[in-house]
Amino acid sequence: MPVPTLRLGLNLGYWVGGNDASNLSLASLAEDLGYSAVWVSEAYGSDAVTVLSWIAARTSRIDVGSAVLQIPARSPAMTAMTAATLDTLSGGRLRLGLGVSGPQVSEGWHGVRFASPLGRTREYVDLVRHALRREPLAYEGRHFTLPLPDGPGKALALTIRPPRERIPVYLAALGPKNLELTGEIADGWLPVFFSPSHAAQQIQPLKAGLAKAGRTLDGFDIAPGVPLVTGADWRTCARRVRGYAALYLGGMGGRDDNHYTRLAERMGFGTQARTVQERFLAGDYPGAMAAVPLEFLDATSLLGPRERIAERMTAFAEAGATTVNLMPVGPGLPGPDRAADALRIAVEAAELAGLLASGPVPSSPRRQGPLQARNSQGDPHTHDHA
Repeated sequence: MPVPTLRLGLNLGYWVGGNDASNLSLASLAEDLGYSAVWVSEAYGSDAVTVLSWIAARTSRIDVGSAVLQIPARSPAMTAMTAATLDTLSGGRLRLGLGVSGPQVSEGWHGVRFASPLGRTREYVDLVRHALRREPLAYEGRHFTLPLPDGPGKALALTIRPPRERIPVYLAALGPKNLELTGEIADGWLPVFFSPSHAAQQIQPLKAGLAKAGRTLDGFDIAPGVPLVTGADWRTCARRVRGYAALYLGGMGGRDDNHYTRLAERMGFGTQARTVQERFLAGDYPGAMAAVPLEFLDATSLLGPRERIAERMTAFAEAGATTVNLMPVGPGLPGPDRAADALRIAVEAAELAGLLASGPVPSSPRRQGPLQARNSQGDPHTHDHA
């Protein structure tokens, strides 16, 4: 049986109103430490593209990824334009993560009905790839029709040529049907609350989708976002993750449409997850945090000293994860210094376990982009990588 390997990524999450701008410097540190990618999220505050552009301008090797761009926020053509531009400027370093968001954000913020998320995602990805291949967008689907049949529109083609013929597409998926679709049409999967003990039931529909497309898991990137808290006592470290878990289990959706609560139910934490949700929706946020099971936090996070994190990383790799996108949280006061220490400890743990894969996920050859060319000419933010 081959020895599993694991790549490390950094998930910076949301850029919240500028009060955590210093954490963006972690992207440069991650590049120096050999991390394969840095990911940025968006909801209804900062957008991911602007932050990724900022990071791409200050790095030269590490991939930049969206985790995720919201499908209801942009037309497929706009996403293709954005992806082509950012991939060109970064010299072929973009990983395009997409997701349908949730009904509250889709309908309340973007004014887009949440109906038929699977069908819309399939057509959306198809259109994005058509556009990135620079093919005229003539498309007749159930959810998208281009050009509109009753007006002056014509089938247009992308006017710029990105450095790669195929930009890797990742999907954020939770339910079995969405996982099957991800295996069928995507290059990678961005799971949340990925647990080595429960991964098999999620990977099974993923494999079914891959089989539909005549593929296997070979070359497919399973890249979960994983909270990382370093410290001597893993139980104490788990306290730092309670707020994050309670927000998703309790507040990301209504009482009957929280996909994270349903995921926890499938993992065997249904009763506890419903308690978290009831308390969160009632405004009892400390009570919701206290109700998150310690076992759930440990199953979905990397907690404790370097040696324990190494053991848990091995479990993630053996369960099928090929990249872990770390969300570092310090054991004491939050801040970039604590997070930087955690990123270094994670590298040491991966090396201790003999897991560390070298280089980025295989992709098309890259060329130097304008942002990198500017850096090589003396940009003050450039790091010396000699």
